[in-house]
Amino acid sequence: MTLIKSISGIRGTIGGAPDEGLNPLAIVKFVSAYATFIRKNSNVTSNKIVVGRDARISGLMVKQIVSGTLTGMGFDVIDLDMATTPTTEYAVAAERACGGIILTASHNPKEWNALKLLNCHGEFLNAEEGRQILDIAAEERFTFAGINNIGEVFPTDSYKQKHIESVLALELVDAEAIRAAGFRVAIDAVNSVGGIVIPDLLYALGVREIFKLHCAPHGNFSHNPEPLPENLTEISELMKQAKADVGFVVDPDVDRLAIVCENGDMFGEEYTLVAVSDYVLSHTPGNTVSNLSSSRALRDITLAHGGEYHAAAVGEVNVVAQMKKTNAVIGGEGNGGVIYPAAHYGRDALVGIALFLTHLAKKKMKTSELRATYPSYYISKQKVELTQGINIDAVLEKVKEQFISYDITDIDGVKIDFPDKWVHLRKSNTEPVIRIYSEARSLGEAEELGGRLIRIINEIS
Repeated sequence: MTLIKSISGIRGTIGGAPDEGLNPLAIVKFVSAYATFIRKNSNVTSNKIVVGRDARISGLMVKQIVSGTLTGMGFDVIDLDMATTPTTEYAVAAERACGGIILTASHNPKEWNALKLLNCHGEFLNAEEGRQILDIAAEERFTFAGINNIGEVFPTDSYKQKHIESVLALELVDAEAIRAAGFRVAIDAVNSVGGIVIPDLLYALGVREIFKLHCAPHGNFSHNPEPLPENLTEISELMKQAKADVGFVVDPDVDRLAIVCENGDMFGEEYTLVAVSDYVLSHTPGNTVSNLSSSRALRDITLAHGGEYHAAAVGEVNVVAQMKKTNAVIGGEGNGGVIYPAAHYGRDALVGIALFLTHLAKKKMKTSELRATYPSYYISKQKVELTQGINIDAVLEKVKEQFISYDITDIDGVKIDFPDKWVHLRKSNTEPVIRIYSEARSLGEAEELGGRLIRIINEIS
């Protein structure tokens, strides 16, 4: 059993002894700490907290404990039940709630679940806020409400449609162009909440032919839920059999979007953000942001449109902070996470689908042809395990010294930019490893660059 307490929330495997997994005792403790923090720090007086969950088998059990704890702390709960992460974020702002809790372990297997914590804007808490909640939980500095102040639970199923309508209302979403294109669309919702919202979104956008794969939201994921090419062989075959024009794959909580070409080839998770940004920038000139481990292709596209590209530390909250700082018109992460401020500051696969389909309709290209218009880069993801006791920060400092003549960014580990490639080294928050992401014009070159850094690290350590 595993329980990981971090500044971005709490996640773990279901079950186990009190200190081992994400069990009822752990859930009560951390939700109580979050409620205490919100009570002290939120300037919203609605006394409401929104709760949404993905379709995991443990979701109902976790939701009941979370809702009971929040009402026991004196808050009213707006219960969305099964809802995507971006839908829950949208609902927090729409309800003018004090905050929100999303019950999802994102792309982790079905035995995992997590509490993802939101502020009153429907955005993730920052590192300092997360640390405060961990401290409150560790010291059990919370007090439950008396009998006259217990909260209530208010179930609602209206936010799926409200979220869809908000996407359709975006200025750059053109449902008429999508309808006129007559797209045949395949989807893989990995047996979670995408199965109950993506088809409705597509129909609302004017798509009439939809080929569904794993859309029953029962939580028994039919394949590894992370939308990586090796897990998407079924939809790749479906594309060819159904003669579909484009395929969309989402993770269990629908904040990541992978795209599949009409020939079954992967568009590339890194290129979801690139394509959507290309469309947005062609109509709304401005700046972009992605994290340090995302493809250089976004920078290339941004510069081509006359904007400025900025990099952020890994993590959605860091990307959002940098987007606000630089007034970025579009941003996100290379894992298929599109953040479009005109909608809200959160990764949203619904927004990504609507903007991408509009882009594809207006370009009048096949999906594979559109992909071919973008710079081709290849990313290699490796890691090096370190012996216990090694000072990872010292190792990274020594790496910096060896590459001091190159462009180095150290806001999150060490990223070394070469003229035609880059490598990013950052320590894991959960295990004694250094993650090494590298990108170049060929996969072989990217892997060789990552391997070179692994050899250097091994020599240093």
